[in-house]
Amino acid sequence: MHPHLRRHDLPFCWPDPPFRVVLVRPEIPPNTGNIVRLCAATGCPLHLVGPLGFRLADKSLKRAGLDYWDEAELHTHPDWDAFRQTVPDDRLHLFSTGGTRCYTDVRYQPGDLLLFGSESVGLPDPLLRAYPDRVLGVPMRPGKVRSLNLSNTVAIVVYEALRQANKI
Repeated sequence: MHPHLRRHDLPFCWPDPPFRVVLVRPEIPPNTGNIVRLCAATGCPLHLVGPLGFRLADKSLKRAGLDYWDEAELHTHPDWDAFRQTVPDDRLHLFSTGGTRCYTDVRYQPGDLLLFGSESVGLPDPLLRAYPDRVLGVPMRPGKVRSLNLSNTVAIVVYEALRQANKI
């Protein structure tokens, strides 16, 4: 950051409504804790769709989220069907290592749902098949690395959506 700029001096427009981050079946508490912190910093509501691979009281989850839990808007849903009953919006983007379109190739709009799957298997296949034209990926070099860390991927996508929202 430039030495003469404070964080609140940066020219930035927060989208209204905010982008919404959705984790489907997350498994690793520190990743989710880091995403809680990201959502607190960006104003993105976070939806956790179960079954979860941890308890919300998990110490490593709380530690990764630091003292930002009260700043994050957190929603939990027991499963996909319960989530869709609560949040039926169709403006959604799915992120997968199998995505054939780059995450920068779409136009994000305030209020969009940004869906990410579990660390071990990603989004469920039926979900990917239901929305094949909305599956996006973050480019990686060919080789032995199968995927990026979930919290890193969420951060990359959220900040691209915010960047686009600020080009009004």
